[in-house]
Amino acid sequence: MKTTFKTAVAAVALSLTTAAAQANNIVEIAAGDKRFSTLVAAVKAADLAETLSGPGPFTVYAPTNDAFAALPEGTVATLLQPENKDQLTNVLLYHVDDRNLPSDMIPAGSNYFKPILASERLCITAGADGVKIADGTGQMANVIIADIKADNGVIHVVDKVLLPGKRPACS
Repeated sequence: MKTTFKTAVAAVALSLTTAAAQANNIVEIAAGDKRFSTLVAAVKAADLAETLSGPGPFTVYAPTNDAFAALPEGTVATLLQPENKDQLTNVLLYHVDDRNLPSDMIPAGSNYFKPILASERLCITAGADGVKIADGTGQMANVIIADIKADNGVIHVVDKVLLPGKRPACS
């Protein structure tokens, strides 16, 4: 009996550990990955951590630290200043869709997608060479890692900070 009981307890403990490891929201996943430390700092500065930890669903196009570093010098520091919180929030919300959009739900070809930043659009192009996203500057970001699943949505890692602006061409 002791062996059966120990085996059952071990099985329950393992399943709880596995469930806990898989039950991470988008912010927890990003905070646990050093490639996103700038993104996490920005999300906290914009007071969006609680929202993006909520039930969602969300799709986040998550720029890496290298993507933030590629912005003109001083841009990140300027955006993180309290007086620029609205601008920072707009940039971050441009990276979030209020749906769960794994890569297999992105249709082939070029299509407009509406981020949470309601007045803006992204042009997402899915094809044989992967997924690319045109932002308001007309420049393209590449999805370099797709489908990091969270309990409140999905993260697609991008190699460029998406910036609002003019509606990108989408054809």
